[in-house]
Order: sequence, then C-alpha cells, then structure tokens
Amino acid sequence: MEEEIERNKDHPHFAPLYFPAELHRHEALASDLQYFYGPDWQSQISCSEATQRYVDRIHQVGQEDPVLLVAHAYTRYMGDLSGGQVLKKVAQRAMKLPPTGEGLEFYQFDAIHSAKAFKQLYRSRMNELELDEEVKKRLVGEAVKAFQFNMEVFEELEEIGKTIQEDVLDAGMPVHGATGGDINKCPYYAAKMAASGGTAYACQLAMAVLRHPTGQVLFATWFAALAGLAAWYLM
Repeated sequence: MEEEIERNKDHPHFAPLYFPAELHRHEALASDLQYFYGPDWQSQISCSEATQRYVDRIHQVGQEDPVLLVAHAYTRYMGDLSGGQVLKKVAQRAMKLPPTGEGLEFYQFDAIHSAKAFKQLYRSRMNELELDEEVKKRLVGEAVKAFQFNMEVFEELEEIGKTIQEDVLDAGMPVHGATGGDINKCPYYAAKMAASGGTAYACQLAMAVLRHPTGQVLFATWFAALAGLAAWYLM
C-alpha cells in the first residue's frame, strides 16, 4: 500500500492524506519480522494467497484509479490507531512480549502524540476532498472490498493455525483432532479466547501455539487484520 501511496503522493485526491512520517508502517513491520524470525526473515517467509490478492488489488487501484487508495489507507491506518491500540496491549500480554515494545512496533506511532486528534484531522481532510457522488459511492464500495480482503486473510489464518497442531501436541496440549467436538479445546480458538480474556486453560493452550514462530506471526497478524474492522466501531 505504501508503495502505491508514494507513487500517488501528489495526486490531488490523495495528497491531503499523505502523512508518511506519522503513518507509514513498512519499517515497523520489518522490525517486527526481524524480531520474530531473525535478520534473514525475508528468506523465511512468503506472501500468502489471500494476502497476495489483497496486495494485487492495491497495486491495481494505485495504478488505475488512485482515488480509491483513500479507502484502503483509511481502513488500514485508522484501524491501527483505534482498535489496534487496544489489541496491541492484549497481544503483548498473551504473547509475553517485552514491555519495551519489541515485536509490536507495527502499533507504535511515534510521530503521533494524540491518536484522537490525528484521527479527527485525517477524517476532516478526507471529508474535504472534492469528490462527486459517483466517486464517493466507489470509495464506499472499495472500503467494503478492503474489509472483505481482511476477512479472507483472517479465514486463511484459521487454516494456517491448523498446521501447527503437531507443535501443540509436542507441548503436551490437546489438538483439534482430539477435542471430541468441543471447540473450547481447539488451540487456535484458545488463542482467540486468550485475546478476549478467556480462562487460564485457554491461555495455556494459546501459549503452546505461540511458542512456534508461525504461531507468533499468526497471532500478531490476526490482531492486525481485526484492527481494521474494529476501527469502524471504536473511532
């Protein structure tokens, strides 16, 4: 997204929303990935199918219809500044990350001193864009697509969570196949229960999942995806 934002930073329909120092997350994401995977993280991970579809759409928008970048930027950044700040604290507790912020730099906006004031500024800038009704309708439609892409990534992560069951079994915890139909014993469900303040047993299961690097990134990415959706309710 930020690659396309840079490409279109002077576009009249996006320039008023260009805040690279305050909002850009590329370096923060790279730092978090290095924390979880080490300095050679780029050689260890690849873009998932659902994420690639999301990326492809953003590139298409940036190259063919830049005004629609507004919908993607608003959904992402305002989500991270709203629900994302709550989820940051939950992730830090559930994953037992250092209080100094390692592994959660994605949620740290050092150049923004008041999230509330900045969100008000961003929304006022967006509302002042000179757009006709047809463009406004397309922006709303693109925001819906952005949410759908987030949901597809979330659903994909649900499937990825199943691939770490063996590690949970090695840790002495029951896996999905041994739940006897009880969803409360599913390790990935337990991870989500931990995020919402579930039982101690759920937290133990979540920790078993999160001992594995894939589980760590899965959990962190789940929070990132959910933050965009939470923004509409917490702003």
